Amino acid sequence: MSGEVVSEEFYGRLKAYEGRAAATAGVGKDLVNEPMIRHWCEAMGDANPAYTGPDAVAPPTMLQAWTMGGLSGHTDRSAAQDELFALLDGAGYTSVVATDCEQEYLRPLRPGDRITFDAVIESVSELKTTKLGTGHFVTTRMDVRADGEQAGTHRFRILKYAPAAKGRPRGKPKGERPRPVINRDNAGFWDGVAEHRLLIQRCAGCGTLRFPWLPGCAVCGSPEWDTVEASGAGTVYSYVVMHHPPFPAFDPPYAVGLIELAEGVRMVSNVVGVPYDKVRIGMPVQLEFLWVDTELELPVFKGSEGGAG
Repeated sequence: MSGEVVSEEFYGRLKAYEGRAAATAGVGKDLVNEPMIRHWCEAMGDANPAYTGPDAVAPPTMLQAWTMGGLSGHTDRSAAQDELFALLDGAGYTSVVATDCEQEYLRPLRPGDRITFDAVIESVSELKTTKLGTGHFVTTRMDVRADGEQAGTHRFRILKYAPAAKGRPRGKPKGERPRPVINRDNAGFWDGVAEHRLLIQRCAGCGTLRFPWLPGCAVCGSPEWDTVEASGAGTVYSYVVMHHPPFPAFDPPYAVGLIELAEGVRMVSNVVGVPYDKVRIGMPVQLEFLWVDTELELPVFKGSEGGAG
């Protein structure tokens, strides 16, 4: 039997899972509640007054948070999803990466709402070749209800893939960094970077600083703004160490930090100047600009081993 016939037969087995339930009659482990809303807003730096007070609603982007299984895991996932993943694993597509999600909001969620949900395996793609490797995209659609009323839809897409052969040895990255998407909402930020200035938006209505750049203020809704230049001082608010996958132009392991600037906003950037395993929360850092290839210069933050908190 030819490889092409085998591939078609295997893909037919994958396609048979489309439309099958991934979760049925799932129930959120907690009611929509103020502590989770507060923690989310603190982590995201979102001070919108709609999320506090007696008439508070939950941030719409928390839609999936109310359905998650937590450290104890899911108890309502169907056998079909496990079977599909086992089939992919058995064919060598053992690695997984989340690629994107889409959400639709139909009703605000308020403290006290009981969340229920159903999920379906919506689609399985044909075999695709990516820089990570070759595999299949699996899209799951979740319908979320609040006290029985449709509240939103969450589509989540992953890639189950067989990793591509490793690239050059560590210390010799190849290729160019991905280029930033520059549009009318963030062009001023990148103009500042070109001048070695880190610019923060400031609302012309209420004076709130915001980062990343947005077309309007999340606090008062004003579309008017100007900028202030960051001093460049900051601290590591949180961080991760990237080990895998070895994308071209990146040299793992390396540290990616959530940096709290002296002005109070936070931004994501590389932490340089110290070994990746010496980065610590609370470490003071200072802005630098680094050429990552012959055409792209990015803001990064330099720490020092003696400055770890």
